[in-house]
Amino acid sequence: MVGLKPPEVPPTTAMKFVSAGMAGCIADLCTFPLDTAKVRLQIQGEVRIPRAISSVEYRGVLGTLSTIVRTEGPRSLYSGLAAGLQRQMSFASIRIGLYDSVKQLYTPKGAENTGLAARLLAGCTTGAVAVACAQPTDVVKVRFQASGALLDGARRYSGTVDAYRTIAREEGVHGLWRGTLPNIARNAIINCGELVTYDLLKDMLLRTQLMADNVPCHFVAAFGAGFCATVVASPVDVVKTRYMNAGPGQYRNALSCLLALLMQDGLAGLYKGFLPSFLRLSSWNVVMFVSYEQLQRAAVLARPALA
Repeated sequence: MVGLKPPEVPPTTAMKFVSAGMAGCIADLCTFPLDTAKVRLQIQGEVRIPRAISSVEYRGVLGTLSTIVRTEGPRSLYSGLAAGLQRQMSFASIRIGLYDSVKQLYTPKGAENTGLAARLLAGCTTGAVAVACAQPTDVVKVRFQASGALLDGARRYSGTVDAYRTIAREEGVHGLWRGTLPNIARNAIINCGELVTYDLLKDMLLRTQLMADNVPCHFVAAFGAGFCATVVASPVDVVKTRYMNAGPGQYRNALSCLLALLMQDGLAGLYKGFLPSFLRLSSWNVVMFVSYEQLQRAAVLARPALA
């Protein structure tokens, strides 16, 4: 399991941009059920307006997955997949595909190595820009994933396009950007946790010659990146999910959502759905980064044939 060898000529920014979007879609296809389970666990027990008591209770990752399949059917595990793939084509392309280019902008001229500060700034920058562009797709994805938890089992929207239209009509265009600030905070953190950790681990493994630049190296670095990202981003992720899924008037802003969560569940509530978040992020990172590296190399190898 060595994959394609590192190319002599580095991939262009365009190659990285497209490869990142495609790799994000591949990772979503493989891990979407875990993301759905995470969303259900994060919104479970949420105080709603009007108040209601949910008849479905989710327990653990496997319990949540089995409950969804039993009560809603297997297809519900992939509810919102279309929006998820739309999100990755815009979101992953920007935050991952442009990371190296932005990192070079923050690196002082003449520097032999890129410092930690430049890597962190690049991660925050691409993460924030990606959210600003792809937020509507994230809102629709979360709404679809959470819709099966409604008490009457009714679906909010008939399809992805209907979801965009309905949200814009009922909540205003700003409704499509609901939760943008907590999502920017989340993705600035998670981008640093994922990309910077992956970058540093991969550099360390190659510099110390513990591993070669191949699939096993990418696997180890990606798994470590997934764990770090989950630990630092889970609290913001829980608030983001609840706020984006909320109806009009349920919360005044993201801060009121955070306070309501703390008053109801305490600090432990900030890590609701941690296990599915970790399983999803670690597996997503492994699939995404391995695919990303191989797609870049395939693009470079294919370039002479296309020229």
